[in-house]
Amino acid sequence: MGGTPSVPDVLEETLDVPSTISDGILQREDAPLCAAEIGSELQKQFAILPGGRSMNGNPVIVFPEFPDFSELEEDEIQNVLRYLSSIPSVAASAVGFILVIDRRLDRWAAVRATLLRIAGSFPGNLHLVLVLRPTTLLQRTLSDFLFKYNKDEFKMKVVMLSSVTELHAYIDPGQLTTELGGTQEYRHESWISHRTAIEAFALMVKTTAQTLQAFGTELAETELPNDAEATTNLLQAHTLKKDNMKEDLQVALSQGGRLLECINEPLQTDPEYGMTSDELENLATVQRLLGQLDETETAFDDFWERHRTKLEQCLQLRHFEQHFREVRGQLDVTSERLSGFSEVSVSPAHAEHVLRELSGLEDRACDALDRALSLAREGDRLIDNSHYAEDSIRPKCSELRGACEEISSTMRSKKDLLLRAMELHHALEKASRWCEEGIFLLASQPVDRCQSQDGAEAALQELERYLDTAPLHAIADCSAICCQYEAVLTTQLRDQVERVFQKQSSVQEMFEKRRVSLKKLAAKQTRPVQPVAPRPEVKSPLSSPNQERKERRYSADNSICKKVDSPTHNGGIGHASLSEEEENLAVLRRHVMNELLETERAYVEELLCVLEGYAAEMDNPAMAHLIPSTLLSKKVVLFGNMSEIYQFHKRTFLKELEAYTDCPELVGRCFLERMKDLQIYEAYCQNKPRSESLWRQCSDCAFFQECQKKLEHKLGLDSYLLKPVQRITKYQLLLKELLKYSKGCDGCDDLQEALSSILGILKAVNDSMHLIAITGYEGNLSDLGRLLMQGSFSVWTEHKKGHAKVKDLARFKPMQRHLFLHQKALLFCKRREENGEGYEKAPSYSFKHSLSMTAVGITESAKGDNKKFEVWCNSRDEVFIVQAPTAEIKTSWVNEIRKVLTQQLKAFRDASQQKTPDSVFPSPTSNSASISLSPFRSGGPKNPKKQEEKKAETSSASDSPSSPKHKGWNKASLSVDATEENDGYSSSEDPMNSDPEDEVGRKLAPGKYTVVADCEKAGPQELSVKSGDLVQLIREGEEGQWFVRNLRSSQEGWVAAANLLSLISESKSSQSLSSSDGSVSGNLSTSSSCSETYTSFSDIKP
Repeated sequence: MGGTPSVPDVLEETLDVPSTISDGILQREDAPLCAAEIGSELQKQFAILPGGRSMNGNPVIVFPEFPDFSELEEDEIQNVLRYLSSIPSVAASAVGFILVIDRRLDRWAAVRATLLRIAGSFPGNLHLVLVLRPTTLLQRTLSDFLFKYNKDEFKMKVVMLSSVTELHAYIDPGQLTTELGGTQEYRHESWISHRTAIEAFALMVKTTAQTLQAFGTELAETELPNDAEATTNLLQAHTLKKDNMKEDLQVALSQGGRLLECINEPLQTDPEYGMTSDELENLATVQRLLGQLDETETAFDDFWERHRTKLEQCLQLRHFEQHFREVRGQLDVTSERLSGFSEVSVSPAHAEHVLRELSGLEDRACDALDRALSLAREGDRLIDNSHYAEDSIRPKCSELRGACEEISSTMRSKKDLLLRAMELHHALEKASRWCEEGIFLLASQPVDRCQSQDGAEAALQELERYLDTAPLHAIADCSAICCQYEAVLTTQLRDQVERVFQKQSSVQEMFEKRRVSLKKLAAKQTRPVQPVAPRPEVKSPLSSPNQERKERRYSADNSICKKVDSPTHNGGIGHASLSEEEENLAVLRRHVMNELLETERAYVEELLCVLEGYAAEMDNPAMAHLIPSTLLSKKVVLFGNMSEIYQFHKRTFLKELEAYTDCPELVGRCFLERMKDLQIYEAYCQNKPRSESLWRQCSDCAFFQECQKKLEHKLGLDSYLLKPVQRITKYQLLLKELLKYSKGCDGCDDLQEALSSILGILKAVNDSMHLIAITGYEGNLSDLGRLLMQGSFSVWTEHKKGHAKVKDLARFKPMQRHLFLHQKALLFCKRREENGEGYEKAPSYSFKHSLSMTAVGITESAKGDNKKFEVWCNSRDEVFIVQAPTAEIKTSWVNEIRKVLTQQLKAFRDASQQKTPDSVFPSPTSNSASISLSPFRSGGPKNPKKQEEKKAETSSASDSPSSPKHKGWNKASLSVDATEENDGYSSSEDPMNSDPEDEVGRKLAPGKYTVVADCEKAGPQELSVKSGDLVQLIREGEEGQWFVRNLRSSQEGWVAAANLLSLISESKSSQSLSSSDGSVSGNLSTSSSCSETYTSFSDIKP
């Protein structure tokens, strides 16, 4: 680590002292130096070191009486002597040892052998050998004689002493044990115990010192990790080792303390006790070891504190660097998102939207900025605390502060520019609104009221008051505005400013012209004085009675302006009014278009919000624990095809709508081009009941609450899931408004067609919602073709067996049935209300009966009720009398069924013509050729009465203005009676060569006709007629109505053209087509019922 040597100097110097002391206690490594290792030899006590000193400071080793000395092994003697000579200090050993050999009870031979063994075994510096010779007379004599003889043999200085008194001359009695006449108390066992403890303590101190030195070296050589986790692990490992080292130090200190107490124990019991030199040396040694251990502990603690601080600073640095990378990444993301925000806006709504999103980003960025600044302050604290990596921390702090300042500055700049852009947009809106309100004011002033002086003055004051508000709303100077908002002006916005200013100038010019006109009208007019002329007065044409009547009529008809001064003046006022009206309509169209675009943009944003804030969160693993089990894998059920709807509106429809901003009256083309794409709403609406049901099960779960909280929505998800349903219904309202203000414009027809198509989509959506509720139908509903209509009716059934007309189980009380008209079948279902709320309360329909459209016929009126019609099949064997809620609904159903049957008839006819074009159908111009549509063809008519009726109708038709050779249904009919006879029928013309809807325009023409059926009027302006009445068709009106006069009752009124075909004889009475057993029979007859009946010809064989 920087600033720390490879081996800590202080710790190394401190640890060297205990090692030296312990090495002094244990001098040689090649011989046993510890009492514990030679304990058995020491226990024999053949040589001792009581601790005494001579007068010159020589250490004294005593050899007590030991009769078995000659039996000792040489190694034992050498080990004991080497150990005893190593105990005194180096200085004392250098003076030389004095050996006291007590052999007073021994023989000379033993003395001689002892001296020889000692001379050959003593390892130290031997100063003098004092021998207490044997005390017996013989042995003393022998020792005196033999010592002199063998003196040179010992190779050391030996003094033979006869008594301890002579010994005291060399060594003070205080330094000798009591056995040698001294005063020193010596206990060999205690001495061995002390020596063992001192040596163990010295060895512990040495081991501890070596361990600390090795640990210090390890710490010094440790490289700092590069991540926080490794640094934490290293700090924990080193702390654990440090704690173990501290425990070893405490153990050593405790042991040294106990040893010191043992050495001082004699002083505790006897203060007058005098310690020997060896005891004093032992005491000093232990005290030095304890002192050095204290210093070692202090040095180690200091070194560890620096090392721990280093590791902690390293850990702080790694955390700082990790947090720096995280915060820097967040700041980069925020900066990137911020750069994607444009300070240029194209509309106030766009500016508000961008500003709202920018504010949301600012709220989210506040956390990142606060965290970055907090991290920078943390880096400053590390620097203030003298962190070793100051050079690395300081640039990062500066970088964080610079990034925060840049983001904050950019955000403030963008917000300021957006606010200025919004300010400009609002100013332009305010000016545009002032212009439009001014146009409304000009358009709303009634011109007829302005003709009076008071009315003109009131209108003039109204204009003056409005013009006074111009400084508050209008743009004063276009160039000043451009200079003021130059920072946010784009080419598009600059053009908008110029357009608004130009519009403002035009409105002010219109106001000025109106003011001039009103001032002239408000001026008081004095009656001119008639001059007296000598000749007769000639009235001016302008004051003629005819002209005055014209002026009064012109004013009464609510014209734009009445003549006042001259025709030129009147023309000027009329032209201005017309221009104002056109401008008024244009403003209204722009209003609707703006609403369409603004709501479309808001709708797209709401869809995106739902998809990102709810649908995407269902796939977020962090939110998985909040999703209930009932919601798992149900995203498609809950949201349907909302994603497809969003993509269509975002990528296609919104952009195409914006292309029509300046020409709202043409926006119908956009709807027509995308009508097929808008049908995606049908799938969404069909899924809505399932989505609603799932929402009700999970609406209270924590997942939806958390998502709503994140989005800061006040309304729940269910409100946003309803948005697509609301949007598709909103289009038809907006198109109606545009159509109302676009009469006479180029795109009016497109708008009308677009409105009809949107209503068709809504009807298809509504019908499909009912269709999916049908239960009990065993087939596939999609095989029945497109659903055309559906509705609830009252239904009676009648059954006929054979040729007798009977009612089988006739119902006086009708059945309530819900009918579904498909292209290929008519379904009868029973409506059942379900319990529940919302979409769950939608009704279901139980399937009861179905009729194939290939075998169906209809009778348009039944039993005199204009709300009833008949649906029958199998030659009226089974008849369903259907009563609609209103006559209008009945008419729409009859017309739709007629279209289906007619299309089937046309398809059969086309197929037949392709197969046998020459043999089946004759030329339509031939009215004399007769063909049979039945395999049972007869040569002539079997009913003379009906033939006469046919001739009568033919002669009556010849008096009509209409051509007798018209094609169509006019000469082919099949009444109920004729159908029952089941004879072969013939017709002079093809009954299948024209469309009945086209017959209305071709057949009816002004003229006189005979009524063949009763018909009651349905409204106050309509005419009632009865069978046999002679009527005259006067003129054709709007919506298929004819103005008719009843020549019998002299009453006049309107009659529907469709009814006239069956009411007058020219239409050849009732028309009926049916099929039976794969063949068709046709007959001309006159019916007394006002009905038209159609059936399908798909089963006819060519």
